[in-house]
Amino acid sequence: MRANNWMISLAVLALAGCDGGADMAPLADGTDGALSESAADLVIWGGPIYTARDDQPMVEAVAVRGNRIAFVGDDEAAQAWIGEGTRLVDLNGAAMYPGFTDSHIHVYGVGQRERTLNLDNVTSVADLVDRVAAAIADTPAGATLAGRGWIETHWPEGRFPTRQDLDPVSPNNPVILRRADGHALVANSAALAAVGITRDSLAPSGGEILFDADGEPTGLLVDTAMGAVSPLMETPSPDVIRDTYADGARRLVSLGWAGAHDMSVPWSMVPVIEGLAEAGDLPLRTYLSVGPEGYAPLAAGGHRDVADGRVITRAVKLYMDGALGSRGAALLEPYADRPETSGLAIAEADETIGLFTDALRQGIQMNVHAIGDRGNRYLLDWVEEARAQVPPEEWALADPRWRDEHSQIIAPADIPRFAELGVIASFQPSHAIGDLHFAPDRLGDDRLDGAYAWQSLLDAGAHITGGSDAPVEQGDPRIEFYAAVARADLSGFQGENWHAEEALSRADALKLFTAWPAYASFREDELGTIAVGMIADFTVFSEDIMTIPEADILTVEPWMTVVDGEVVYESPDSFHHGE
Repeated sequence: MRANNWMISLAVLALAGCDGGADMAPLADGTDGALSESAADLVIWGGPIYTARDDQPMVEAVAVRGNRIAFVGDDEAAQAWIGEGTRLVDLNGAAMYPGFTDSHIHVYGVGQRERTLNLDNVTSVADLVDRVAAAIADTPAGATLAGRGWIETHWPEGRFPTRQDLDPVSPNNPVILRRADGHALVANSAALAAVGITRDSLAPSGGEILFDADGEPTGLLVDTAMGAVSPLMETPSPDVIRDTYADGARRLVSLGWAGAHDMSVPWSMVPVIEGLAEAGDLPLRTYLSVGPEGYAPLAAGGHRDVADGRVITRAVKLYMDGALGSRGAALLEPYADRPETSGLAIAEADETIGLFTDALRQGIQMNVHAIGDRGNRYLLDWVEEARAQVPPEEWALADPRWRDEHSQIIAPADIPRFAELGVIASFQPSHAIGDLHFAPDRLGDDRLDGAYAWQSLLDAGAHITGGSDAPVEQGDPRIEFYAAVARADLSGFQGENWHAEEALSRADALKLFTAWPAYASFREDELGTIAVGMIADFTVFSEDIMTIPEADILTVEPWMTVVDGEVVYESPDSFHHGE
């Protein structure tokens, strides 16, 4: 390989007593320097390298010194950056990109998925019951069995699971199983009895308790009603939190994610995450958006930045409504398949607008969950009202970069308002390829015009950014990239009236997970693209997702993840490289 041949040439020069200084290429800053002064820690070449920059979309080679990119250019010029301590990576035809960043994920939840009953691939109510029965056999008497990941929209029974399904296999142990979207759960009778939920129970504001034809609770709790069973869930120790978060981070870098915008992080967990980074045990770059309880301490102390930007906390996550699948998303008109409800509005106008006005003055980024068209309209209306109440000269930031998390179902008339109000549309492409199997039933075809309207948002001038919402979804960058460009499910099915024109180009899909997450986290000057001086975060896939057939995007392998110039993951099946 070229890398090894060049190392042989260097060895010959060293034996001849030559330092090569007179013939070295200029340094990145334009000055001349000897090899010993310009040698890189890492040089990568041998395959397509995409920069996510319009002025220089592709390069042949990249050199890294410390945690920064020192050189981008062609193979020949890159040779000047190789020294005795340089690690050489020949991509052998694999492709490299700026580090992929998931703009909406729950890292701790990903770790929990690795440690608890994983229901992601459950195929029916019967399958769910079988898995609970198997898990109960290993659960101590009286202990709560918790799991997550089920979604009923493709099950043959065509319904939610109920306590009656679970009771025969777990009559005594409480069972609590969260739906994949995290906005509903099913609990068995033992769990309901333990927390006092009966036919006379009333749901809290922003929540719903489902009852059967006889007026008895079915076990389904939606959105804020889920809080009733929290006393049954064991509070994890700091060590468990630390290990679970680390498990989630390791899982994500093994998939090719270099960074994550972590949503709804409890304020109490922030020091644990920061401690991981400061100890060198956090391979993933994280940008934290804390829960509402974190607003006051964040405002009092200002945004936090530890381990040279490995963990930054400067945002707060709120909720406008629930999820579409569990019919909690707030809609402007009733659900087509359940006309007695229009969903659940969680936030209160006066309280939220008051918080928004304070956030403008404090410089706190507000990242707000909104899925239904009514939820999205409330968010835009309340942002507009807060901006009107606070003169621009009182804003702590001229560009607050508030975010609409999910931006899922939007009234077409509201699409231009994202750009007008400076609200970033943060969405998860995989939601569209899963929801296409039930969203038409929930909404009716007439309301699909503003659903998952990615290209329309972009055309209207909005800033957009992409994520996965794992563990709601798999959290796989290959699936997210594929969903963004194919807008079809994993089998290639799209369905009628699913608006293929809303898919993104591959060039824009790349930015959706690289350059645009950097902007959404105020770091576009140092993250998200490959250029001299930028932080060295890279993602390497075994094949070029920018050119291969769409279906093949799902089969490429994550071969290497680099964060801060450090290889934090390398597949044992990856390319050969020289040392």
